[in-house]
Amino acid sequence: MPASATARPRIAFAGTPEFAARALDALATFDCDIPLVLTQPDRPAGRGMKLMPSPVKQRALAHGFAVAQPDTLKTPELRAPLIDAAPDLLVVVAYGLLLPRAVLNIPRLGCINIHASLLPRWRGAAPIHRAIEAGDARTGITLMQMDEGLDTGPMLAERTIDIAPDDSTGSLHDRLAATGAQLLLDTLPALLAGRITAVPQPAEGACYAAKIGKAEAALDFRRPASELACAIRAFDPFPGALMTVDGTPVKLWRAALEAQDGEPGRILDASDRGVLIACGRGSLRVTELQKAGGKRLPAAEFLRGHPLQAGQRAQLAD
Repeated sequence: MPASATARPRIAFAGTPEFAARALDALATFDCDIPLVLTQPDRPAGRGMKLMPSPVKQRALAHGFAVAQPDTLKTPELRAPLIDAAPDLLVVVAYGLLLPRAVLNIPRLGCINIHASLLPRWRGAAPIHRAIEAGDARTGITLMQMDEGLDTGPMLAERTIDIAPDDSTGSLHDRLAATGAQLLLDTLPALLAGRITAVPQPAEGACYAAKIGKAEAALDFRRPASELACAIRAFDPFPGALMTVDGTPVKLWRAALEAQDGEPGRILDASDRGVLIACGRGSLRVTELQKAGGKRLPAAEFLRGHPLQAGQRAQLAD
């Protein structure tokens, strides 16, 4: 049922990280009332591990929106703020909590999700990381009507963007966040007017984007250099690709492919041009590195303070 032609639509929002905060900022410019913003509870962060509000909470308070931070939506008591807000629509972006059927049924027009992939590829928590890690040439944003599955709902709109050869998760995140925010604004008028028909996701091509774990950071130099180059970009800015040389961990932030072969993990050259490391096939010329507690540095500067030498060997992952 379309929204009333005279009443301003009431659109609630649920999200947590910076990616979602960009969409909330965009929604704040739309002609609607935002009666409630849901976000994750404050979490410890930083060296002092002080409780920190999520980016979405910070933006919501700056805009003057009411905020609720339940740690689950499984009980009627914790769903009460959303029920009281009486939204026509709930926009969900990287919220971090699964929405039970009872929540999906609260808004008159249901719940929609801004997802950072071209569904059904890369359902799950880390679609941006996994697209880069897999060497995908393109990705995009899908605006989806939510159901009880994990990113399985029918699609309302999508927008494709290319993945540049030097894109990291950080740079691609920023472009996708802007794309998602704009797609939401472009789609809402027709959606609220009932002029969009949701289309089921394709039956083929679904894959799961598992959350990134710190254990994945350690590079296995027995893998082809082309795969490791993608992993380095995928793990920038978190958790940072890692190698260990003589017991010392070193993060690798930027690398180029070279054809030279050698024993996997062996440093073939260390100069101002970068640190050349042999892989299972080909090699990587690492041009930006970081030692624990230090800064990300160009190779020439890094090597002046933390010398690496040809012949040393990076520890191979278990």
